[in-house]
Amino acid sequence: MGRRKKNSKSKRNKKYYISNKYKNINVKRNQRDTVFRMLFKRKKELLSLFNAINNTNYKSEDELEIVTLENAVYMSMKNDVSCLLDMNLQIYEHQSTINPNMPLRNLMYITKQLEKMIVKKDLYSRKLITLPNPRFIVFYNGTDKQPETDTLYLSSAYEHKEKEVNLELKVLQLNINKGYNEDIKSKCPSLFQYMQYVDILRENRKTRPLKEAVIITVDYCIKHDILKDFLLANKSEVISMSIFEYDEELHKKTLRAEGYEDGFKEGFDSGHKEGFDSGHKEGFEAGVASKESENQRLREEIKELKKQLNSK
Repeated sequence: MGRRKKNSKSKRNKKYYISNKYKNINVKRNQRDTVFRMLFKRKKELLSLFNAINNTNYKSEDELEIVTLENAVYMSMKNDVSCLLDMNLQIYEHQSTINPNMPLRNLMYITKQLEKMIVKKDLYSRKLITLPNPRFIVFYNGTDKQPETDTLYLSSAYEHKEKEVNLELKVLQLNINKGYNEDIKSKCPSLFQYMQYVDILRENRKTRPLKEAVIITVDYCIKHDILKDFLLANKSEVISMSIFEYDEELHKKTLRAEGYEDGFKEGFDSGHKEGFDSGHKEGFEAGVASKESENQRLREEIKELKKQLNSK
């Protein structure tokens, strides 16, 4: 019997075929837009988000003013989304990593916003200048464990703790991962579907190269009516942004993990001396064992993160 010729074309992945149109998408390393930002700078979606967070029922998109800061503060840092409605100024940020400096960032944002709003006002006038009520929200959807809600305070950064704080700024962090703040997501379909998109991408990323996982996720969501209109109108941009966002998130995690590993020895040596000096030998040894286990886990995580970054 003659050998059956192998058809190399038949070996092509039959589960999914990626069009050449999307194979050559280039990710701009200096691009700062995100899928979240792009989605919620549309008035319909932003009004829905505003109502869901504030438990309001505003109807008119015309009354909503988008006042998002572009290239704010320094280093081309942008505020994700800001809006003004009925003298309520709301500043929204999306984070996939934990950032304790959000109150400080928001202080910078609100200062810039107020400068814009009072540019024609006389600060030396005897008449009080009316200001909108500000509110600061962070939407967190990272993989690190976080509570359903958390409040971050600017005063936490102060070197000296005082009973009476003269300048405070509070940021409400909302965990929007699956199983958290479902009531808010149910009131804002775009936020709910955005997290569906993120979850599907994360699942696809476990078994596929980054670009392929993103393209498959976008096409799947379009087919299953998840952000369908938004994705159809912005398909190439969303693919490019998602690749950049995921790559950036992995890069930050790798740097943090490597920083922890580099600092472990110094912290270990310091803790070793302190532990024995305090006479807490038993507790220290238990802590060392726990830290060593954590350090080993981080080494494995670094290895996996680097593998993911190199597989793009």
